[in-house]
Amino acid sequence: MRASRRGFLAGAGAALAIPLLPKKIFAASPTSTPLHGLSAFGDLKYPADFKHFDYVNPDAPKGGLFSFSVPNWLYNQNPQTFNTLNSFVARGDAPPRMEMCFDSLMTNKSTTALDEPDAVYGLLAESVVISEDRKSFEFLLRPEARFHDGSPLTAEDAAFTYKLFKEDGHPSLLLVLTEMTEAVALDRHRLRLSFSGKHSERTILDAVIFPILSKAYYTENSFEGGDLKPPLGSGPYRVGRVSPGQTIEYERVADYWGKDLPVNRGVYNFDRIRIDFYLNRQAGFEAFKKGDVLYRQEFTARVWATDYDFPAIAQGRVVRREFPDEKRPSMQAIAINTRRERFQDVRVRRAITMCFDFEWTKRNLFYGSYERSQSCFETSDYKASGQPSSEELALLEPLREQLPPEVFGEAAMQPVSNGSGRDRRLLGAASKLLAEAGWKREGGVLVDGKGERLTIEFLDDDDSLLRIIAPWVENLKAIGIDASMRVVDAAQMQARQADFDFDLVMMAVSWDATPTEDGLATTFHSRSAKLAGSRNLTGTADPAVDALLAAVGKAADRKSLIVAMRALDRALRARQDWIPCWYSANHRAAFWDMFGFKEPKPDYGFPVEAMWWFDKDKAAAIGKA
Repeated sequence: MRASRRGFLAGAGAALAIPLLPKKIFAASPTSTPLHGLSAFGDLKYPADFKHFDYVNPDAPKGGLFSFSVPNWLYNQNPQTFNTLNSFVARGDAPPRMEMCFDSLMTNKSTTALDEPDAVYGLLAESVVISEDRKSFEFLLRPEARFHDGSPLTAEDAAFTYKLFKEDGHPSLLLVLTEMTEAVALDRHRLRLSFSGKHSERTILDAVIFPILSKAYYTENSFEGGDLKPPLGSGPYRVGRVSPGQTIEYERVADYWGKDLPVNRGVYNFDRIRIDFYLNRQAGFEAFKKGDVLYRQEFTARVWATDYDFPAIAQGRVVRREFPDEKRPSMQAIAINTRRERFQDVRVRRAITMCFDFEWTKRNLFYGSYERSQSCFETSDYKASGQPSSEELALLEPLREQLPPEVFGEAAMQPVSNGSGRDRRLLGAASKLLAEAGWKREGGVLVDGKGERLTIEFLDDDDSLLRIIAPWVENLKAIGIDASMRVVDAAQMQARQADFDFDLVMMAVSWDATPTEDGLATTFHSRSAKLAGSRNLTGTADPAVDALLAAVGKAADRKSLIVAMRALDRALRARQDWIPCWYSANHRAAFWDMFGFKEPKPDYGFPVEAMWWFDKDKAAAIGKA
């Protein structure tokens, strides 16, 4: 496994050379001097002596239970089941929030500065020094850092972790470390990470939030093994009660070494965090109504519109409200697996798109609560519109021979139907595209020159999508495609996605507010197309896209980043590997009224389990003390 992964990454084609922008992204951050934080373009809101983040309550009480349905997850995590406690490998199904058991060099996904687009501050690392050539980063680790068994966390543990992740980590980890050339412990508390110079200078922002593992623990225990033995961590929580595939509890570490650090004040307030696993959304909703689950975000428009009328709502014991979404690009889209020969012609992919009647779906199934997505970076400045600007053309023109001609016109838009549910104009246009692509109708079905049918299977583990996909399937059948939808269990779904064993699947992702080349590469770069477990579900392996990702990595300021991202968006939308679906402007949240939280919520994240706290008076008032 190690050799094949390393060999693939080394063999991935280099991006095409195109004229770009000045390289020194961290130019605003001085070299050869200790820094308490980093950001993409040198901007930091908080000084070295800050006391806590502005969006938290530093005096929030500790205690209580937070039981919730997770709205998001990382790595190999699965919100419906689990069979391993190792979140950091490609295989298996881990429970969400295992990352809360580990600390990172700098603020991680839960504690990072959520009122800044990309800043990270020291956690395990007291400071970082950037080398003169900006290829190396030397971290001074806090001597008081400890694992949960009391053993010290040292630079040896950190160096071991980065080398392990580069070899055997989940694709979201190892791809970031492609150009890492060295991870070395200079002494007990000093770590140096070095890169080749081919990396994006924002790579470090992704690398410093990786969890740090215990070298001693993983010397004695297999890293690739998928068992349910709680790993040794160092973070604010440890694994508590475990019922495999059903329940996991995380227990707050009372003597957590980092509890008084500025980045940790006012967060991690619950004594216990519990996640129960349900086979489907309806079962989870019923558990919420009974008070077994205390917080959930609602992702089914019909349920939000019609089913929140149970007694606890009427009694005021449950709060139903909306919170504004984050100021981050997002994508919810259908991935078309272009590894399969029948989907490699863009005309086939475009025809599939034309059979989805969003206008009918919005009116009849969504209760008007969603808008149509057009972009891979929806709800952000990175979404392309209209004709490409002169700055975008400067990036696109050198790639003209490799890019679809549509890239150079109006940004590709999803077809708009007449809202009838079966728009004859669009279905006719789809049939024409398929005919041009060589598919002929025989006996009511489309076949190729070999007589093989054009088949499409939508794969998912959520039966609530059946009512959304079924009309799409019927439209596909109407033009001769042998279309169907299959619902599988959560473990099978994760395994088939990891092996790219599907035709079409849906994926939702929220990108960082300042996207990095490495963060995007796991979904769009050719080096992730054959890497099992990556998010490159479509199999995109396009040197022109790789080149535009490199442009994103080399953007020297936010304006240049916006230009590069819009150019990338144009190319991705013209390829039509992904079919953008829909989005909502708000989080639809419901919770039992027993929690405290500070408003307004921060702009760049919403980790309720980390920021909210148990309010014993509110809990007593609703009988939940």
